[in-house]
Amino acid sequence: MLDNNQLLRFTTAGSVDDGKSTLIGRLLYDSKSIFEDQLEAIESTSKKKGHEGVDLALFTDGLRDEREQGITIDVAYRYFTTPKRKFIIADTPGHIQYTRNMVTGASTANVAIILVDARHGVIEQTKRHAFIASLLQIPHIIVCINKMDLVDFSEEAYNNIVSQFESISSKMLVKDVRFIPISALLGDNVVNRSEHMSWYQGAPLLHTLETMHISSDVNKVDARFPVQSVLRPQSEDFRDYRGYAGRVASGIFRKGDEVTVMPSGFTSKIKSIDTFEGEVNEAYAPMSVSITLEDDIDISRGDMIVRSNNKPEASQDIEVMLCWLNNNPAKPRAKYTIKHTSNDQKAMIKEVVYKIDINTLERNSEDKDLKMNDISKVKIRTTKPLMIDSYRENRTTGSIILVDDTTNETVAAGMVV
Repeated sequence: MLDNNQLLRFTTAGSVDDGKSTLIGRLLYDSKSIFEDQLEAIESTSKKKGHEGVDLALFTDGLRDEREQGITIDVAYRYFTTPKRKFIIADTPGHIQYTRNMVTGASTANVAIILVDARHGVIEQTKRHAFIASLLQIPHIIVCINKMDLVDFSEEAYNNIVSQFESISSKMLVKDVRFIPISALLGDNVVNRSEHMSWYQGAPLLHTLETMHISSDVNKVDARFPVQSVLRPQSEDFRDYRGYAGRVASGIFRKGDEVTVMPSGFTSKIKSIDTFEGEVNEAYAPMSVSITLEDDIDISRGDMIVRSNNKPEASQDIEVMLCWLNNNPAKPRAKYTIKHTSNDQKAMIKEVVYKIDINTLERNSEDKDLKMNDISKVKIRTTKPLMIDSYRENRTTGSIILVDDTTNETVAAGMVV
C-alpha cells in the first residue's frame, strides 16, 4: 500500500540539450500540474520565439540567462503532486563547470533520472553523471533514453544504449537501474504510454515514479538522534520538563529503549517521546520530536542520542570524498568550520589523498590543489570528535559541509568514506 502523502525527490541529469527541461515540462504539462497563468505566459513566450506549440522547457528554466541561452545554469526546484504522490524535482545543469550544482541538487534525492540522447548513446557526460549519482548513493536510477522519435523509435538503438550503460553501471554501487525509451517532445512514455513503441512492455515514467518503493531507502537499523536544542518550558504544567529536541536522522526510537549519549558515553532510558501533536510511543526518521530521559544528564546541542548496542564511530580523523564548491581554491592547512548534523567544530584539511578526474574517472594522486567542482578524497582533522557513520550506510550522519570562517561561505560538501 502506497502512502498517498509520501514525498519522492528526484533529480534530473544529462548532457546539455538532452532535453531535461523539456522532459520536466512534459511531466508537469501532461499531469496537469501547471497553473493557467503560467501556461498563458509560456504560450506567449513560445509564440514570440516562433515555436509552433508550447516550448515545454520554459516551465523550468527560471533564470532569464537560461531562457535566452536555452540552457539550465542553476538548480531549479519544482514541486508537483499527483493523486498518488508528492514530488520535488531538482533540475540540475549538464555542463561540466556546474558539477557542484549537480552534487547539491542530487544530495537528497531518492531517484536520479539520467537522460541519454538516443542518437548519441552513452557519452562522457553520462558516465560523469552516473558516477556522481553512485557517489551520492542515490538508491534508484532511471535512464530515460530520449529523442526516440529521431531514431524512428528503433528497439535496436534502445538495446544498444541499455548495454552501453549496463557496462559502466556494473562497476558502480547502484542497486536499482531502470531504462525507459521516451520522447519528451512528443510525450511518448512520459505520462502516457507510447503508441510508437509497442515493443517496450514497461510502465511510462510517471507511473514508475508514482509506484517506486522508497520506504526502505531510509536506514531503519542505526538509531541516530542529533540533539538540536534543550527544551526547558518553565511553565506551571511543565515545571521539571527537560526535553531534547531534534530530528531523527535514522533508525527507530521507542519509549523504554536503553540509549547512550555521545560523546560523553552516559546511558539512560527513554522516558517519553513528544511531538507537536502529543506523546508517541516511537519515533523514526525523519520525524521531529522531543525526547526525555529518565536520568539527568548534561546534554547540549551537537550531542547525539543513540542505541546503546549500536553506536556510531566517534572520531577526530575522518576521510571524506569532498566536492569543492567555492570559486576560491582550498588553502593548505587552513581552518574551517565543519558542520555535521547539529554539531559544529573547527577542522583542518590535513591531506588530499587523490583527486578524481571527472572525465576519465581515474584517480590522480599528483595534483593536490582543490579548485571549484573538484571531487577528491581528503583527510580531515577536527578539534572534537564527530559521531559519524559511513555515507554508504547513512546519508544523514555520513555527510558534512565545510564553511570558511572569514567569509561564512559554504566551501565544500563531503561524504564520509
